Amino acid sequence: MGSEPGMGWNWIVSLAQYCDCYVISEGESRPQVEQWLDLPENSQVAKSLHFNWLPIGGDDAERCARIRRMCWNQGDWRFYYHYRKWQKRVAECARGIVDKHERAGYPIHILHQLNMIGFREPGFLWQVSQDTGVPFVWGPIDAKEGFPMAYAKGASLKIKVFLLLKNVITRLQLRFMPRVRRAARQSAVLLSASSDSQRSIDRYWHKKSILMNETGCSAQDVVPKGKLPKSASPDKNTFDVLWCGKMDFRKQLDLAIRSVAESKIPNVLLHVVGDGDNAPYKKIAEQLHVNVIWYGRQPHAEVQQIMRNSDVLLFTSVAEGTPHVVMEALANGLPVICHQTCGQGDVVNNAVGMTYSISTPQESIINFAGAIMYMYSHKDILVSMKSNCILQAKDMTWEQKTKKLMEIYKSLLEHTYVHRHQMNI
Repeated sequence: MGSEPGMGWNWIVSLAQYCDCYVISEGESRPQVEQWLDLPENSQVAKSLHFNWLPIGGDDAERCARIRRMCWNQGDWRFYYHYRKWQKRVAECARGIVDKHERAGYPIHILHQLNMIGFREPGFLWQVSQDTGVPFVWGPIDAKEGFPMAYAKGASLKIKVFLLLKNVITRLQLRFMPRVRRAARQSAVLLSASSDSQRSIDRYWHKKSILMNETGCSAQDVVPKGKLPKSASPDKNTFDVLWCGKMDFRKQLDLAIRSVAESKIPNVLLHVVGDGDNAPYKKIAEQLHVNVIWYGRQPHAEVQQIMRNSDVLLFTSVAEGTPHVVMEALANGLPVICHQTCGQGDVVNNAVGMTYSISTPQESIINFAGAIMYMYSHKDILVSMKSNCILQAKDMTWEQKTKKLMEIYKSLLEHTYVHRHQMNI
């Protein structure tokens, strides 16, 4: 799974290889989790995972489903009311776990508020930290200042007003929201999901944070370096550009279509994978005479195969955390063209793709079209980038990221021990 559930799951499964994890989770994915835990091949990791299930709607299944729909419907602000109430229950549960282990002589060493990554809801584990003295870690946190309004030019008035209001509210919340600021002050470690978030945390909360993208690659999905996909073949008849994502406004699919048209490559083919209303985008493609294959939503395995058959991923989004599709592209040896913002701006460098600053839609179209033409005209560089993608993906696997997090944990515990020892003296 992608998004928040997949991110949270991969972190805890990876951490459970090094420490005991007492997980407090909402429970939407409980059947899949328990099925996974029961598999014989997962028994070793399962011993270190201890789940506490707290359904967001209590015992009322219908209420749970209704609140979960609010969560998945991004932009439904009603969800935060229910989520805050749930986080209070999480804190009560966490206190119980900490107290129980303290009495048993097997103390909890770290409280970690892992996800959701949005800064607006830091939960209440920081209060548990205040009360118990257990160090509090928060993140990775997505704390960007707002949507770049230059890219709202073609949006409806309703969307423009929504984005403007959200930008104003986001900046006010970053600067003044009391519980967010208290959580940041109480934290022993803050993890930033992107450089944008890191700058916001420094600016608004006056705290340093460690850059750590919230998502990673699966080691088993990384294509072996010596087995580049057939897209690297010099005798292909088409130059295949892939766009992948949900067709909502922040993903800017129209930029991808216009960029491909602007590139003026005769045999370029745009592959569009993802769900949503594609009617307005089909109209743009027809007007600009861009050859597009519309796949709709596809199974995970099929998307991986499409990536391996493509030449480049054109990722046009301007508002993200760290998109998992970019990680998957690197794992499949697929170079990336994107904006130098959000999580993708930290993941993609000149060795594995081409990035451009956020400016205006027209400037982005010119830049992206130039990048497509460059990669089309320099097949040797494209092949080199594909190899580099695989090397970079290996450094961004969940295993590697977890080792880095464990080093942060160990350093924090050493500092906490020294501080307590000095206080006792």
